[in-house]
Amino acid sequence: MREFRYPVRVYYEDTDAGGVVYYANYLKFMERARTEWLRSLGVEQDALRRETGAAFVVRRVAVDYHRPARLDDALWVTAAITGERRASLEFEQAVCRGPEAAPEVLCRGRVTIACVDLESLRPRPFPQSFKEVWQGVG
Repeated sequence: MREFRYPVRVYYEDTDAGGVVYYANYLKFMERARTEWLRSLGVEQDALRRETGAAFVVRRVAVDYHRPARLDDALWVTAAITGERRASLEFEQAVCRGPEAAPEVLCRGRVTIACVDLESLRPRPFPQSFKEVWQGVG
């Protein structure tokens, strides 16, 4: 998959008492980028749940923080699939500031998303319709 990019603005609610983005909010930014990537492919998660009984959950996260973001910063978040299994996808993500030609990487994350059956909450293969959509991106 080619890298997807999503813009994010830092609001007051994203910052901590020190005026920098609270560490957990970078995970929210990454979640938004993955969700908007799906939307850009025409996949709505609520419709996918209704039609297939499947949902996506975060299974694993590892984040390295390099530099802080601050109030009003214009950021962009990347998402790229780096691994695929029957019921999970691994993403490499970054939160960056500055021009795309010379980004300042604020943090990098590796996020594993699992597909689960909503009734049993057990892993299940990705719906074929979903696989066809994201595998056709490149």
